[in-house]
Amino acid sequence: MPRVVSRSFPPFVTSDRATLAHGRGGGKRGRHTTMRDDMGGATAEVVILGGGFGGLATARTLRAAPVRVTLIDRQNHHLFQPLLYQVATAGLSPAEIASPIRRILSRQRNALVVLAEAVAIDTARRRVVLRDGEIAYDGLIIATGVTHSYFGRREWAAHAPGLKTLEDALDVRRRMLLAFEEAEREADAERRRQWLTFVVVGGGPTGVEMAGALAEVSRHSLARDFRRIDPRSARVILVEAGPRVLPSYPEPLSDRAARQLETLGVQVWTGGAVTAVDPDGVQIGGDRLAARTVIWAAGVEASPLVRSLGAPLDGAGRVRVEADLSVPGHPEVFVIGDLARIEQDGAPVPGVAPAAIQMGKHAARNVLRALRGEPRPPFRYRDKGTLATIGRSRAVAVLAGLHLWGFPAWLAWLGVHIVSLIGFRNRLVVMITWAWAYVTHERSARLIVYPGGGAPDVRPGRGAPPPSPPSPPAGPGRTPASAA
Repeated sequence: MPRVVSRSFPPFVTSDRATLAHGRGGGKRGRHTTMRDDMGGATAEVVILGGGFGGLATARTLRAAPVRVTLIDRQNHHLFQPLLYQVATAGLSPAEIASPIRRILSRQRNALVVLAEAVAIDTARRRVVLRDGEIAYDGLIIATGVTHSYFGRREWAAHAPGLKTLEDALDVRRRMLLAFEEAEREADAERRRQWLTFVVVGGGPTGVEMAGALAEVSRHSLARDFRRIDPRSARVILVEAGPRVLPSYPEPLSDRAARQLETLGVQVWTGGAVTAVDPDGVQIGGDRLAARTVIWAAGVEASPLVRSLGAPLDGAGRVRVEADLSVPGHPEVFVIGDLARIEQDGAPVPGVAPAAIQMGKHAARNVLRALRGEPRPPFRYRDKGTLATIGRSRAVAVLAGLHLWGFPAWLAWLGVHIVSLIGFRNRLVVMITWAWAYVTHERSARLIVYPGGGAPDVRPGRGAPPPSPPSPPAGPGRTPASAA
């Protein structure tokens, strides 16, 4: 099988291409500022969009290369997404799973970080179009990730938040804690039951981890904190459209995961699709499930940025890349991580952090190979295993071909995630926090925080506070079905 996919994109050009244009509107001429005039002999401008796992892996791989690296992200931090559900369930604080991108790359002299939002790619002019300017590139790596997919029903987002950003996690945490507070105040038994019903839509790793954590919060962390309600009576329902949870795992591990969830008190519903979501619950086929807190973990769609490439896309909007991760017809542009659709051995490469990291390193090396005029080999994903935690001492894992579950899988999950966190401080704090939680069942981040500092009344929103107002208002056993 031929090793070479494409050889080299057109010659790199010098620093006068690397400019940031600031449009001033009103017909005024934009101001162009050379981005770097202190990096000496570097000749090629490599732009990376996204500071996630793939983007950071790309930048770090280029740290000693004779190129200038510009990393653009609309957030100033790198987020360790696998632990985002821990923030959403008050187990960890945001700063414990996030690190400033500038600090991560502070010692990389050929790297520049730009806080901006990319809105389009002009491949003809080799420009990244920002909301407030543009940046030229010689090589471009796109790693902007994916967002929630509501399968064409965007109106569901207001009632069923997903979990992709710190803002999402804080929103979910606020809804979860407010549900118990509202149940404590509610005199009507039926409405109280609705406040104490939590529905997680989607039985993949995020949904499974979220459902297990919610069950532990209600049965342990909050068990003694209320006087009028018993938090242990809360219902946590995990809804999955397919025939089993964790469908990407071997079936025996999926079955074990379902049994471990049920041991925690989670009701697992499979085999039906969510057809409606509103402030008072969800519709699952012909069945109605009344719940004031719904969390969405059922699907993803690619960042809309890649549509401007004019490249072939799959059904989720991901770019069908060449074997070397480049965009068809544009060998100077690479797409990596969740955004890339590439198959290996007849199956798509999974959208997980290890794959994104490997893609980032591979794309960076292909940029360097192009600089040297060398062939660019195809990408090959090395699957090192998968892990999903269900709760305290409960997890499933596939490592080196071995199937693990229960306490051994949970220990493996702990070790992998602690080692993978960026920064010694974060590793140490998370390790201590988890050790304390293991002994006490305590969750230290049980804070209800409102955007803008207001404290709106949750009752009109039926389970979620409305958008932050300028100032605070005055006054105080059925048949399983499943999700999209």
